Amino acid sequence: MLFSTYANAQNSEVDNVYKPFSINAHLKNMHIWHGFVVHPSALFATSLEYNTRNKKFTFGFWGGASFSGVDVEHKETGELVSANYKEFSIYTKYQFNNRFFIEAVTHNNYTGVEERGDKLSYWSYDKTQGYNFVDVNLGYYVTPKTLLYLATIIGGGSGDYEIQDDGSLKDSWTHYFEVKHKIWENDTSHFSAFVGGAWSFITDKTFYTESAGNVINVGVAYNKSISISNHNIPIEVTAMWNPEQEKTVLQLDIQLF
Repeated sequence: MLFSTYANAQNSEVDNVYKPFSINAHLKNMHIWHGFVVHPSALFATSLEYNTRNKKFTFGFWGGASFSGVDVEHKETGELVSANYKEFSIYTKYQFNNRFFIEAVTHNNYTGVEERGDKLSYWSYDKTQGYNFVDVNLGYYVTPKTLLYLATIIGGGSGDYEIQDDGSLKDSWTHYFEVKHKIWENDTSHFSAFVGGAWSFITDKTFYTESAGNVINVGVAYNKSISISNHNIPIEVTAMWNPEQEKTVLQLDIQLF
């Protein structure tokens, strides 16, 4: 699952020297996303993106790989085999102004696909193959410190569907809505709180919840920039609680460059 690209949505100032391409790398103790623990152990994530001169349009690639595996069940033998987290996602964003942006992400988390006995097909969006889906997202800053964020999964990708009585599959078109507010800040750090929930107007089941819509993502985040040999290293610590799953985790995210 892609990390949310809206985190830096307000940084729309034009640099004196235009740099169309940029890369960054993150070291994380785990990977969380919209109330999910996507991977429970350490991983390395990186991105490559293109930005227009005015910073309004962005197109990029994001990928992650873990240092340790998780157990997945082989569909034919029933045996548990280890599979490392692997993801390669594509995203694009358009920043209309300092307040409003729209983005689209095609997520490709192919962890365990081959290990469980399935054929890996990167461009497959079959509903039941379980690792490709697309979402379209809107973000709006009500104030410079308060962000409203709405994400909508398009169609029934990666299991975002409900099985009907006749066996047919009905797309959920799940919506995820989050409010994030910056409570405190100084020159090098800030502290934020957030709450997010998911629902569907089409089905009871959603992509994020076990049945009907629910609050699934509550927490706080502390961001700090540490200077080492004239090099700034942004660090984020996020405490996340999913009330539905009764799951609480603490994520450390270090941006190496």
